[in-house]
Amino acid sequence: MLAKVLSAGILGIDAYIVEVEADVSPGLPAMSIVGLPEGAVKESKDRVKSAIKNSGYEFPPRRITINMAPADIKKEGTSYDLPIALSILSANNLLKNENLNQYVIVGELSLDGRIRSISGSLSISLKTREMKLKGLILPKENAKEAAIVKGIEILGMEHLHQVVRFFSGEYTPEIESVDLEKLFSETRNYNLDINEVKGQEHAKRAIEVAAGGGHNILMIGPPGSGKTMLAKRIPTILPDLTFEEAIETTKIHSVTGFLSPKKALISTRPFRSPHHTISDASLVGGGTYPRAGEVSLAHNGVLFLDELPEFRKNVLEVLRQPLEDGKVTISRVSTSITYPANFMLVAAMNPCPCGYYSDKYHECSCNLAQIQRYRAKISGPLLDRIDIHIEVPTLRYKDLSSKREGEPSYVIRKRVNNCRKIQLERFKGTKIYCNAQMTQKFIKKYCQIDNSSQKILQMAIDKLGLSARAYNRILKIARTIADLNNDENISSHHISEAIQYRSLDRDFRFR
Repeated sequence: MLAKVLSAGILGIDAYIVEVEADVSPGLPAMSIVGLPEGAVKESKDRVKSAIKNSGYEFPPRRITINMAPADIKKEGTSYDLPIALSILSANNLLKNENLNQYVIVGELSLDGRIRSISGSLSISLKTREMKLKGLILPKENAKEAAIVKGIEILGMEHLHQVVRFFSGEYTPEIESVDLEKLFSETRNYNLDINEVKGQEHAKRAIEVAAGGGHNILMIGPPGSGKTMLAKRIPTILPDLTFEEAIETTKIHSVTGFLSPKKALISTRPFRSPHHTISDASLVGGGTYPRAGEVSLAHNGVLFLDELPEFRKNVLEVLRQPLEDGKVTISRVSTSITYPANFMLVAAMNPCPCGYYSDKYHECSCNLAQIQRYRAKISGPLLDRIDIHIEVPTLRYKDLSSKREGEPSYVIRKRVNNCRKIQLERFKGTKIYCNAQMTQKFIKKYCQIDNSSQKILQMAIDKLGLSARAYNRILKIARTIADLNNDENISSHHISEAIQYRSLDRDFRFR
């Protein structure tokens, strides 16, 4: 007899419907799975057989063929265990219900029939609603995450026999629900605050400008100056995460398995800080079966690269596409997957190999050639995509012991939110959302400067040794500074401040 159960798989960060068909026919006892199953799916036949027997049901001693359609997409993971088990029971006349094909069913089975958690339940829930099906049956641990999607029944199950009894009309599970507004408001608090950082007022101001315009930022300073501490607090001053951004961010973390079962929704800006030994595939995504990398996990948040010159050159170069396009495309022979990767890049580095070049309190042991070689590890094209370079000097005892508190994160975040609103209104109807994304056309339109500002820029380029690439960057940064001050036009003091944020462009002769 033939039976069909609906399930779902994950491709990229989105789900697709999989029809799990079971055919139980006379013949020697055997079970085969077709439809491009990978290793974990092939092993499900052993888990399913034990789960059915240990749940008190008869496993048919016949020839069983499981087909997973569409057959041209490779099926991965253990979430097909539960639908395979139900399709076998249905084909063996142990399960009958006309609503069986109204639900998408996913879940991993243990040998005793318990249903274990899976990845990607939010994406599957969204697909279930899109297909206008009645509901989704999944592990109890994943139910709250899936319940973020309204308009369908979310049924969290703990054991195989619960699902069988439900379709037999003997058990009525509670439909999972969450209060989205309450969940969103309660979980959007940060444990860190920028006022915990002593001193470094210039660096804090630069970080506020970077957050206000969505600019990538590079911090240069000796060891122990507070670069990492500052970087970890940047998400706390970024604009509030919208609900749509929270859904997209949660989907990425869910399909990659990084979402805790206790956390149904990511409502704060993510912060990712990979080690400098990371591979290019781990950073941008890849593998035989493509997986999202750190740049996608940092989507709508911050990607922090500490000790930037220590990263391998090929690893840094693969950052160029996501920084330019806000997405990563991974191509394989069988498929091509695109992951979102719209993040703010925050990097930190020492000014020289020993770490103390231009430090007032420590003597640098490096010569000019060593410093140039060290900085040359960061290519020009990558630096072109980093708008702000700031120096983070060593703190003195009076700064560390000071009891004076700076502005808390929520105060700065208010200014940043207002700044971003100005930019959203300015670029309304375009695909640009912040000043950092301005092309030459928009720079020419929105970054016009007066004669006094032009003289300051000319002096900066001719006298201070600023490179040509700095010109447009300074204009974009000045536009953001003006927006933070609610000024319609760019003034000379905006340009003067913006020039301070291009420290790497200055020739060594002037330092």
